[in-house]
Amino acid sequence: MDEKQFDGVIFDFNGVLLWDNHLHEEAWRRTSARLRGAPLSDEEMRREVHGRVNLDIFAYVLGRAVGREEMQPLMEEKERTYRQLALASGAAYRLSPGAVELLDYLAAAAIQRAIATSSPGVNVTFFIEQLDLYHWFAPEHIIHDRGLYPGKPAPGIYLEAAERLGPAPARCIVVEDSIAGIASAHAAGIGGIVAIGPTAEHAALAALPGVGAVITDLRQFPWAWLSTARADVPAVLGETGGGPVAHREG
Repeated sequence: MDEKQFDGVIFDFNGVLLWDNHLHEEAWRRTSARLRGAPLSDEEMRREVHGRVNLDIFAYVLGRAVGREEMQPLMEEKERTYRQLALASGAAYRLSPGAVELLDYLAAAAIQRAIATSSPGVNVTFFIEQLDLYHWFAPEHIIHDRGLYPGKPAPGIYLEAAERLGPAPARCIVVEDSIAGIASAHAAGIGGIVAIGPTAEHAALAALPGVGAVITDLRQFPWAWLSTARADVPAVLGETGGGPVAHREG
């Protein structure tokens, strides 16, 4: 990628700015065990859960189509379990390594930024309250699943995020950790896709269509992609992180 190419950054949330996949997985295991008598496997988590909206996940767990009215109480119970697990994590529930420093810089440099998450509104409100997201993001730039269009891997959420930010999708960077999310960004015509994951997954992530960079955490964000001078990047970035590293090994 050439320098000074992109003008906006769109972040997936869970697994990118917040490393809470282990909490969602535990909540889904408990929910799946209750609904179908067996927890979801690690492979099912990777293929059917990460990056996808609740409506699609419940349809998979139940093995049939699910309407929104039926899904609502199921979703509320699953997300309540997640929030209980999050609160029980205490100080470990915080933004991922490098996130605070990266967001501080983007805000100081007036670089457009947004969140595009498959999480439901009740969880987004929880994230905002617990993690002070309004410090870096305008309310209208936190986009979540509202049932207006198909979930990831469909492109709708990233098209909406780019439209709200202003730059064309081709002028935006997306940072994603899920296969469905990366496919969504690619389908939306996003110009720069950064995949984030543990080292063991880098080769597989790099092979996905549209991926231009693969990183382990946000301290490795490709600064040369931004439409700002590399020399402006704070020296502290890459030396400190904002969250736990337990499940980003390697």
